[in-house]
Amino acid sequence: MVCLGNICRSPLAEGILASKLPKDKFRVDSAGTGSWHINQPPDTRSIATAKKYNIDISNQKGKHFQKSDFEIYDYIYVMDQSNYDNVIELSETPEQKAKVQMILNELFPDENVDIPDPYFGLPNGFEIVYKMLDEVCDIIAKKLIAKHQ
Repeated sequence: MVCLGNICRSPLAEGILASKLPKDKFRVDSAGTGSWHINQPPDTRSIATAKKYNIDISNQKGKHFQKSDFEIYDYIYVMDQSNYDNVIELSETPEQKAKVQMILNELFPDENVDIPDPYFGLPNGFEIVYKMLDEVCDIIAKKLIAKHQ
């Protein structure tokens, strides 16, 4: 899961998807395309929103997306077009490019709809983002479980 700073959207997506998958079979992680928040916890509003739904993301630490992540992960979901462009720029092969997907394309195929960044938005922005991510993570979890049983 990749967003800009790895403190709002991608930590929520990581926590939500991890809660829907068997922990012994899947590894879910998140990172940012920017490096401002390395080793910092998620935004307190992301933590509080996740906690409302019994998901604890408070121990996550910000990471910067690296070229080596292409070798570690089979699927790389990005939150918006800017994240997509930044991650694709780091890819070196067609196989690496194929791993990168706009997350909402799982709900709205080929529409490239962004998950909005709630950082500077309205107070309910984190709740809106949570609900969007929860819905799409249901689809992703079902696909992953079916494919990797």
